Amino acid sequence: MEAPAPDPPPGYVLQWYNNSAPQPAAFQPVHCHPPPESDHPAPEAAQAPKRKRGRPAATQQKKSEGAGTKRAKTEAKSGGKQEKITDSFKTVKRKIDRFNGTTEAELLTKTLPDILTYGLDIVIIGINPGLMAAYKGHHYPGPGNHFWKCLFMSGLIDLPLSHMDDASLPEKYGIGFTNMVERTTPGSKDLKSKEIREGGKILLQKLQRYKPRIAVFNGKCIYEIFSKEVFGVKVKKLEFGQQPHKIPEGETVIYVMPSSSARCAQFPRAQDKVHYYIKLKELRNHLKGIKSAPEVTEVEYSFDLQKAQAEAKKMAIKEEKYDPGYEAAYGGAYIEKSTENNGQCNFATTEPATSNSEFNVDSTFCHVPDGQWMTQSFTDQIPSINNYCAQPQEGSS
Repeated sequence: MEAPAPDPPPGYVLQWYNNSAPQPAAFQPVHCHPPPESDHPAPEAAQAPKRKRGRPAATQQKKSEGAGTKRAKTEAKSGGKQEKITDSFKTVKRKIDRFNGTTEAELLTKTLPDILTYGLDIVIIGINPGLMAAYKGHHYPGPGNHFWKCLFMSGLIDLPLSHMDDASLPEKYGIGFTNMVERTTPGSKDLKSKEIREGGKILLQKLQRYKPRIAVFNGKCIYEIFSKEVFGVKVKKLEFGQQPHKIPEGETVIYVMPSSSARCAQFPRAQDKVHYYIKLKELRNHLKGIKSAPEVTEVEYSFDLQKAQAEAKKMAIKEEKYDPGYEAAYGGAYIEKSTENNGQCNFATTEPATSNSEFNVDSTFCHVPDGQWMTQSFTDQIPSINNYCAQPQEGSS
């Protein structure tokens, strides 16, 4: 047998534990005296400078230098004085070639021919041709002009046409075109009062020659000048529509409507002018003797409940008084005592009513007790054999 191991000396386990296991911070020895300071202190951590709002200083400096350079150049040119505002500061507008290389001077030499013939219903009278009309060679070609749109919307023409179709209007729709002044200008303000007065006299001669039914002035300014020159009347409060005067030496009616130009401030849209074109159409139809379709009027309906109930009762009594269904079912057995048929067909048989006793008026079939029908039984409707036996046979002696 082996000898038992000797016991460890006292304090061995505690010494072994202290040498092998790490001591926690709470059991570490605390130094009462701080460690000695070294001759060279530790460098502090460098803090980043706070960035200010706005542009960087270098950019602001460059900007101020650039502004100073421009200011120096300007002062050098102007000699240290502020320049005066002249036409050199105005922006130059970009020119648009509206007429495909044709200059305004060339267009001012052109004129727009009239489209007139005899027997016209309407003659449209303008003030004078514009640059676009002279360039296109047609009447009212401007893209903002409302003439052709209003002409179609009012029903004076049945198809949407344009300025390219102006020459076909006299034959198709009886509409012609002319102007008070033949000279082309950029605007009506460029006309002189003398040539407008002379143009009014020339226009009067045209209307007296061709004698249309209606002379339509496209704009009240044109008619004011024409009225003062021809009739010697200065119109104070002009109203659009038919005028009281007629063309001298003829029956031509004068009609004034708003200008078809989009610059018309009183009627800026085409919808605002269509009303006067519609009235022009009605005037033309009236002068030609064409009857227009009647206008739709509102009809008021009244309903009397008591009267309707009384009429319903009368109709119910008439229906209950005579019913041809029963008469058709029984072979005309029912004959109404009253002579009135109420418009119904009488289905009475051709045989006399007294031929059979079953269909006599005194039979139970014809009586209506308590207002209800009383039908006969099937046995009552069978004719009696005795009646046939009682009758003498023909040829027997």
